Amino acid sequence: MDTIKNTRSEIREYMQEEEAIGVVEIILILVVLIALVLLFKDQIVKVVNNAFKSFNSDSTEIIG
Repeated sequence: MDTIKNTRSEIREYMQEEEAIGVVEIILILVVLIALVLLFKDQIVKVVNNAFKSFNSDSTEIIG
């Protein structure tokens, strides 16, 4: 019976450690994504603006 309790506590500790690692990984991914957005902000704005211009011109052609 003691063995089962020890195993359960070991499993709980392992799961808690894994959750903490997951949080750290998510935070690191967010930091990298934010850094990339800041680095390529001008290019992203240009692409989005071109997409909207294209969408507007195409929609006016369709509508008439």
